[in-house]
Amino acid sequence: MTGYGTATVESNILSVTAEVKSLNSKFLDIFCRIPRNYSEREIEIRNMLTAALERGKVELTLTVQPVGDVKANTTVNRPLVQAYFKDLYQTAQLVMPFAEAPDPTALFKIALQMPNAYNTNSIDESRMADERNQVQAAVKQAIEKCDAFRIQEGLVTARKFEEYIQRIADAMEQVVALDANRMPALRDRLNKAVSDLVSDENLDRNRFEQELIYYAEKFDISEEKVRLQNHLTYFTEVLRTEGTGKKLNFIAQEIGREINTIGSKANDADIQRVVVQMKDELEKIKEQTANIL
Repeated sequence: MTGYGTATVESNILSVTAEVKSLNSKFLDIFCRIPRNYSEREIEIRNMLTAALERGKVELTLTVQPVGDVKANTTVNRPLVQAYFKDLYQTAQLVMPFAEAPDPTALFKIALQMPNAYNTNSIDESRMADERNQVQAAVKQAIEKCDAFRIQEGLVTARKFEEYIQRIADAMEQVVALDANRMPALRDRLNKAVSDLVSDENLDRNRFEQELIYYAEKFDISEEKVRLQNHLTYFTEVLRTEGTGKKLNFIAQEIGREINTIGSKANDADIQRVVVQMKDELEKIKEQTANIL
């Protein structure tokens, strides 16, 4: 969900620059910096961001600057500001008669912030429509560039996923090779352990074979190996088609369950070392699936 895009649209009246930043987040969180005289466009801009970016911590900055000698849409209400200034000056002298003379600059700043200190000039509807279209075009282009950035980042992440999955698959091949010698080794260990405790005359071979079958079933990981291979294949298929982060995360959880079961049932130090390697690769996948749409 990480992305960045900026675009500038200029006309003979305005220069509009839109900048969009997107960071990873579980939900959609939009923060807009928009000039006050364009605040009525915020809902429209938020809808554009929501439709295009879906998830992430999104920050939009809109900068609008006049081009050339353009008459300002807002002017200072000079008579009213003058009256505010005069009243503030007289009030300061009345409240603080023994203090130094009030600072004119500070009083002037206060007067400019008083209600109705500015007049809004009327402009024609066609100019207003042109400004709206210009703002919309700048925001749209910035969103498209941000989305293209995200797609590029997604392709890089997809290649990383395929590498991690391949490493898990290679590790599973090692498990398969180690598992082929595991059961004969288990039989030899059990046979030796029983021989040390019971003489050959008192050893019930049928019972011994039954116990061996019990342990073989208890430690068998054939089903886990098949399911793990299926999950790895399915993860790659989803990655190349749908690619939704939540679905990939669910599949990664299933992969983790099979790896954990193999590690617990194998009862073999060599296999458990390989399991640790697979867990390390899987953890890299889980960290990234939370950042994918």
